[in-house]
Amino acid sequence: MTETATAAKVQPTGSAAILNDKWDVVISNALVKTSIGFGTGVLLSVVLFKRRAWPVWLATGFGLGRGYAEGDAIFRTPAGLRVSRS
Repeated sequence: MTETATAAKVQPTGSAAILNDKWDVVISNALVKTSIGFGTGVLLSVVLFKRRAWPVWLATGFGLGRGYAEGDAIFRTPAGLRVSRS
């Protein structure tokens, strides 16, 4: 067997799979929140603040902080990923 075929068969089990799932959610969530903050900052900068840079940095920081806070909450839950009920 080749090395790539052997690596493809190895799958994380138990707690490693839960941790991998949590990291996937945290990283994607942080990227989305930061991107939304950046876009909002650019929009505010262009529309309201005569193309100043501080609204972009402020909104990006808010997005990154929100992503961090939600990631912290995901890692602190004892039973895996949070599930929102509707």
